[in-house]
Amino acid sequence: MEITDTPKLHSDWIDPHAMGIVAALQNKGYTTYLVGGCVRDLLLGKSPKDFDIATEATPNEVRKVIHRSYVIGRRFRLVLVKRGELQFEVATFRRNGGDDIDDEEVQGDNYWGTPEEDARRRDFTINGLFYDPIKKAVIDHLNGNIDLEKGVIKMIGDPDERLIEDPIRILRAIRLSHLIRFAIEPDLRISIQKNAWTLVASALPRRREEILKFLRICNPSLPFLDAFDLGVLKIVSPVLDEAFSCEARSEEFLRFLYQYYSADFETPLELFSGLIYAYFRVFVEPDETQPIRANQILENYKIQQLMSSELGMFKYEQSALAKALQALHLLQKREDFEKKGPKRQLNLLKMESFPLALKIARWDHLISNNDWHYWTKVYGDARETIESQILEEKKKKKRRSRSRSSHRSSRKRTDSAELQMDESTKTD
Repeated sequence: MEITDTPKLHSDWIDPHAMGIVAALQNKGYTTYLVGGCVRDLLLGKSPKDFDIATEATPNEVRKVIHRSYVIGRRFRLVLVKRGELQFEVATFRRNGGDDIDDEEVQGDNYWGTPEEDARRRDFTINGLFYDPIKKAVIDHLNGNIDLEKGVIKMIGDPDERLIEDPIRILRAIRLSHLIRFAIEPDLRISIQKNAWTLVASALPRRREEILKFLRICNPSLPFLDAFDLGVLKIVSPVLDEAFSCEARSEEFLRFLYQYYSADFETPLELFSGLIYAYFRVFVEPDETQPIRANQILENYKIQQLMSSELGMFKYEQSALAKALQALHLLQKREDFEKKGPKRQLNLLKMESFPLALKIARWDHLISNNDWHYWTKVYGDARETIESQILEEKKKKKRRSRSRSSHRSSRKRTDSAELQMDESTKTD
């Protein structure tokens, strides 16, 4: 184990709430550190998006020390600490279970361990670093600091065993290498190619989350190309693998991915919409003057396979995406919109998919900057009215639902009374 005093990191980037949680647990005598990605990012001079905490205190002990904390999870129990809109995860140091474990109270993955045992359970050496913000010291059990300096992503333990243990680490390694611009260590790269097939058995929701993280990278084309070269893409997304294999059109598809950074896509729906729109424009209908119909998205076999089986998009996301793409041609007809009456104008602006359509139209330069400013202003001016109407429609829908429910109950009571009268008549 290596302990580095006063490392060169931006300690002022550490969230004060996270610092307070660590300090409170340490004051009660529990060894407690910041762990994982936040330590890696701090050492790289990047501001972490969130802060994870590991401690020797058990979940119930943490709950007693930290206010507004809640024990969550069954298989993997940890503590969620709420501070305003922020949340912090506090996990107890763990070790891998084995034959020598005979504690009947231990269930699932809850084998408490030491900091070193906990570090060895993590995926990559650069994610196995701990930081004590009180003593300002980095605790390195696995030479993660060395790999951080080398700019290398290296697996903790045997790469084959660790990837088979959790195949999602394959996607994580590819994504992380392009997020922080590190090289994947040669042995790990070979193992990824060798074990790509194991992703077949991985859970679709977990693959969905990793693909979304691909799309959040400034240039998503890089992790997708890497996944293609390593033989990973043909396992997780045969449709996209076929797209990258098409020499005649793959460059145009990549052009869309190059431009993702300028799209301001944030939500999963927006991120997936950009990808599906790019696929549609390159491989289904390249002519931008042709309006897109919703059924061209929802009834196209390959797009359906991509959305449902490969990306794990929910039905409501697919529907919202199809409606947004169908609305694109309306944004290109500003003059027609201006000729409509206020009520018909509001009907267009009221479409739930309107903001998404506007984002895509601007991203692919389907409308001019002048038109984009116009649509943004018109939508902004009408937003209060739209929200009021939507609220009123929800209230009406609720009242109708109650009325139908009341009518059914009344009908049941009437039917029951008639049945009792019939039985009484028969008895007489």
